[in-house]
Amino acid sequence: MFRAIIIVLLISFITASAQDKKVEADASERIIVEEIQINFSAMSPTGEFVKDVKLDDFVILENGRLHQPVSLRYLPANVLILIDVGSDVSYAKRRKISAEVAKNLIRHLRDEDLIAVMQYTDKIEVVCNWTSDKSLLLSKINENSLALGKKSAFYSALIEAVKFFETAKSNKHLVVITDGVDSFNNKETELMAIKTLLSSDINVHVVSWSKLQQRTIEELLKTMPNIKKIDLPPGAEPPVRGTSPTVSIKTINLDRELIKKRKEDIQRLKRSEQLLTVISEDTNGEIFLPDSETEMIEKMPQLALNIDSQYTATYIPKKSLAEAKIGEVRLIEVSSRREGLIIQGKRRLIITKNPKP
Repeated sequence: MFRAIIIVLLISFITASAQDKKVEADASERIIVEEIQINFSAMSPTGEFVKDVKLDDFVILENGRLHQPVSLRYLPANVLILIDVGSDVSYAKRRKISAEVAKNLIRHLRDEDLIAVMQYTDKIEVVCNWTSDKSLLLSKINENSLALGKKSAFYSALIEAVKFFETAKSNKHLVVITDGVDSFNNKETELMAIKTLLSSDINVHVVSWSKLQQRTIEELLKTMPNIKKIDLPPGAEPPVRGTSPTVSIKTINLDRELIKKRKEDIQRLKRSEQLLTVISEDTNGEIFLPDSETEMIEKMPQLALNIDSQYTATYIPKKSLAEAKIGEVRLIEVSSRREGLIIQGKRRLIITKNPKP
């Protein structure tokens, strides 16, 4: 998300007399300095955070054009954890595990980081507001304190999450624990959520239930009960009880509607997984698709390290934002110029408004 910094220079001519002095601003000039902000992680080849990155150590590309950074800061992170507690598709998703995932992430984030927690079903609620008090956060997250609802307003929750970041100035990270399924299937809300995220400077990380959900459904489909049905030719009489039928026998499932629903749920989960992957890639985040509950919890130290290994840089775009068309897309990438420094920073920015003087 860009920010326009307006510097007002007042050039005043002062006239004085023996009796009094008057100060008047005869002329003023406004200069708009546009800056775009992007995060990037800085790691060594062995996976350790590099603490001494300088402006000369990296460059920024915007749509392939080289830009020099104008500022670099290493700041505490603002981390919002968004937990999906809807049960629209809930074959494997459990509140208890989602709570443990969130708690393990909190334990491994830096003490200086500000953290908040939200949850959503068909409603979006704040569990804990911005705080660095980990004890408070951990006390508010457990299976019993989290809500439970039948539906999931995933896209509306993303929009509310972006609004929640309005008080955070920089280094913003949204961690979503979800399967990505939205119960309301509203295309307009979906597009609005994606546009809202891509026009912000929020880094989106996803801890997805998708693989676990899909695998559980597939296992259930394999164990669905079957019965034998006698397929009689036209005009034939059913066999008398106790006798053997002389017609062909076919096997059908007892509950075709249930099978149909479960297969549809698999398709919904696959689509949401694809979308979550794109969102995380386009917002300089990452996605975790664990195969087990244990893996889901154990991945959180890695996510915490990645969040706390990020710098915030700014640059002035060569193509003016003030002249950009609404809806214009800019691909921003950060590349290392220093040997042994591994930098990862990439986001897709959608211009939704122009800076105003």
